[in-house]
Amino acid sequence: MRRASLVVVVTVVLLAAGAARAEYAVLRSGQRLRITGYERLGAIVRLQVAGGSIQVPAAEVVAIEPEDYFPAPAKERLDVPFAELIRAAAEKHGVEAQLIASVIAVESNFNPRAVSRKQAQGLMQLMPETAARFAVTNVFDPAQNIEAGTRYLKELLERYRQDLRLALAAYNAGPERVGQYQGVPPYRETRSYVRKVTQAVERNKRKISTQRTQRVAEGTEKRE
Repeated sequence: MRRASLVVVVTVVLLAAGAARAEYAVLRSGQRLRITGYERLGAIVRLQVAGGSIQVPAAEVVAIEPEDYFPAPAKERLDVPFAELIRAAAEKHGVEAQLIASVIAVESNFNPRAVSRKQAQGLMQLMPETAARFAVTNVFDPAQNIEAGTRYLKELLERYRQDLRLALAAYNAGPERVGQYQGVPPYRETRSYVRKVTQAVERNKRKISTQRTQRVAEGTEKRE
């Protein structure tokens, strides 16, 4: 599946020590990173974050937003089962709630007792070794499953520099297979999985945007 390239041109920003104003880098994965500066280095953007800096592909940076206009997560309406647990995990770990919900929808269709042929279990279909690594004591408990699945998803997003397709491919087929094929593995199941989740995320984003536009038009929500 071809991915639309969203290239953001940024300029070098020199910030005086102690006087930096925080901003947020909005990534294609849905994450918003609090930054104090950024620099374009060819196809890479270096983001200054607390404790150092990280580098991400320029195509993964959707926007740089002033801190004053950072959207409040509470405004996002999540019309799915376990919405509060999903929203709490999203806010705690900086992963978009719609991404978590889309992964759950594709993985288990929101069935907390789901078990796959490969013994992946629960809402986010955690493999036993993944559940153990994140200290899950009851894989069928929605709160524990969503917490561990979100942490794993965040870990993969960071590992692949916010490349959502690679992170999802690794979530489905394992990081070893992504490394083996240097990209999304040529497995029909994995490619279908990546497509379904990304399409669900985009579909839900459009739905939220439409709902928000309607509320603004009706005067029930202030325009950002």
